[in-house]
Amino acid sequence: MDLDLKAGNRSAMTLVILAVVFLASITWAWSSVTEPFPERAEAAPCTDTLIRAGEEVTPPQVMVTVLNAGGGNGLAGDTMDRLVGAGFGEGDIGNAPADTGTVAAQVWSSDPGDPAAILLASYLGEDVEIVDQPSGYPGVTIVVGQQFGRVTKGRAAVTAQSDSYVCTPPLSTSPDDVE
Repeated sequence: MDLDLKAGNRSAMTLVILAVVFLASITWAWSSVTEPFPERAEAAPCTDTLIRAGEEVTPPQVMVTVLNAGGGNGLAGDTMDRLVGAGFGEGDIGNAPADTGTVAAQVWSSDPGDPAAILLASYLGEDVEIVDQPSGYPGVTIVVGQQFGRVTKGRAAVTAQSDSYVCTPPLSTSPDDVE
């Protein structure tokens, strides 16, 4: 009889331990199921890449935003398509602010000596101005208006005269990667 009492205690103790493990598992599973998913981090549209004096900037290294300043419907989109076809990185497309005025083509840059701005200007014809104006859009911003002709064949590269930063599209090549 003494033997049966020990076996009964052992069985009861095993059941208690299994019940505790089961409850702990359910609690962990419930907390895992009800936990919110992590927020998706938004990737930056481009990366500021240092271009040292003497290095070349090429179209694949430059992200472009195109704004329509009173040109026909689709002018910004058509211009973007042609610039992307020439190798530039695609930024945003939109309408220029109402106070922009009448323009043929402008390149907005906080640094008019920016090699990316100079390179981009070479694709916009002779009536293009490089204007000292930051835009808040990714990359180099161009504004095209009613008098804008079309995207032309521009320079293959521009050599930086001083150290500057270029807003490089994701997966772009740097001058060191080009052979």
